[in-house]
Amino acid sequence: MSQFTKGNKFGKGRPPGKLNRSTESVKLTLARLADKGLTHITEDLEAIREKNPVKAAEIYLKLLEYVVPKLKSVDMKVDAEVTAKVEQIKVEIIQKSKDGTEHKDE
Repeated sequence: MSQFTKGNKFGKGRPPGKLNRSTESVKLTLARLADKGLTHITEDLEAIREKNPVKAAEIYLKLLEYVVPKLKSVDMKVDAEVTAKVEQIKVEIIQKSKDGTEHKDE
């Protein structure tokens, strides 16, 4: 029986979700590199801050994006009838003079 015939159960292949060896190796290498870089990130940022505070602030803000989630704006549409009417608006202005007396303007 050939391994590529329809219905062949002998060559099941890689299980679902399992990474191939090269992808797994690359991810492991990147994880090690990131871990090594994170051990000295505070000192690196401090050195950058001493030379260029603006650049250090930009880097810090970029790093915060991975820690603090961004808030998305939300559009809200309301289909409702307004049944109340504004009939009158009264404005009362009270001015206090230096001697403590109050003067009302209406």
